[in-house]
Amino acid sequence: MELATKEYLGAKYISGPLIVVEKAKELPYGSLVEIELPDGSKRSGQVLEVSEDMAVIQVLEGTLGLDTEAIRIRLVDNVVRIGVSKDLIGRIFNGRGEPIDGLPPIVPEKRLPIVGAAINPVSRDKPSDFIQTGISAIDGFNTLVRGQKLPIFSGAGLPANEIAAFIMKNAQVRGEGEQFLIVFAAMGITQREYAYFQQQFEEMGASSRLVAFINLASDPTIERILTPRFALTVAEYFAFELDYHVLVILTDMTNYAEALREIGAAREEVPGRRGYPGYMYTDLATIYERAGRIKGRKGSVTQIPILTMPDDDITHPIPDLTGYITEGQIVLSRELHSMGVFPPIDPLLSLSRLMNLGIGPGKTREDHRNWADQLFAAYSRGKEIRRLVSIVGEDAVSEIDRVYLRFADRFESEMLNQQDKARSIEETLSIGWKLLSMFPTSELTRIKKEFIEKYLPKS
Repeated sequence: MELATKEYLGAKYISGPLIVVEKAKELPYGSLVEIELPDGSKRSGQVLEVSEDMAVIQVLEGTLGLDTEAIRIRLVDNVVRIGVSKDLIGRIFNGRGEPIDGLPPIVPEKRLPIVGAAINPVSRDKPSDFIQTGISAIDGFNTLVRGQKLPIFSGAGLPANEIAAFIMKNAQVRGEGEQFLIVFAAMGITQREYAYFQQQFEEMGASSRLVAFINLASDPTIERILTPRFALTVAEYFAFELDYHVLVILTDMTNYAEALREIGAAREEVPGRRGYPGYMYTDLATIYERAGRIKGRKGSVTQIPILTMPDDDITHPIPDLTGYITEGQIVLSRELHSMGVFPPIDPLLSLSRLMNLGIGPGKTREDHRNWADQLFAAYSRGKEIRRLVSIVGEDAVSEIDRVYLRFADRFESEMLNQQDKARSIEETLSIGWKLLSMFPTSELTRIKKEFIEKYLPKS
């Protein structure tokens, strides 16, 4: 299809970040347009809606200062694209895919549309093998599998950014000759948060394994919609054309959803739950479902979306819809955080639905599943006894109950609390067996006898 050369003079009206142009049905949906001001300066825009009577265009740099009668609008490309090449590694871009690290623009090998193509279900390969994050609460109990989408549910004031940085610095894939890359996309973060992430990039030696896209809170809201799509397009290029295993970290999806709500209000759409657009489920799915593996391709795209639950409400539309689409969740605990535990991940509330695909012989270790089940059950019982003791006192419970009580304390201080020290899966398993040695073997009912004989420390 040839690009339309027709130029449109003026707009009908401006609403927030949107301009409405009459009789512009030739503009393709999703296309990139250029908006020229009377002084010769130019802004970029994307077509959001086209009808017989008008086209709605979102202006990426904002509509402040635009004169509805004096602007000129022309088509630049049928879709928004990003230039990709291997030189993207080590670079930092804004939410529109423009370099902000002071280095020259990328010379692209090709330009790819950021919308991306959905992976044909027939071509999808089953996620397998695990990505080691260095966090025991994830690697041991809620294992992240290559090709999975596993969100982190945080709350206001909880250290989600610190956990994101920890994973960026320490995540790795196992195996000989495996290429690993992290694509980081931040949406609506503050200057202070950006300064923190910049420091983390420098500490991890970002030039070797990171591509970052940064949308600041002061940047146009509309840019937040594009940021994760630029990041995922780059991830797909490295995964499916260059055979990398790519881990995509998206933070904060709550800011992304708020941008959807703001744009929906500017378009005067009928709101859905709590004012969010009725199509938010579909929109989130177009992001999350770009994770996966393709048959016959070595690479994979794995996602860790991070979102802040308003008022710690896990039934809020953003975590609720995210939970429907993704394969589990990692939930941060305010109680553990107040105790000084880092990372404050509650394994009892967390879940990785694909964990069994990434663990076991040749992947982690043969005892991993039994080990996780036993520790999970023991910690759950320990917390129940802790609540009982707070009412009736420790003297009212049995001796074995007091063992479970001490186990819960040590589990939090020795297994969950690791501060800034990353652990291999072998170290995590070793700590777990050490904690299980607190119990008589008669209590270890979820572990095969041969594993107990092989791995349980002899006291």
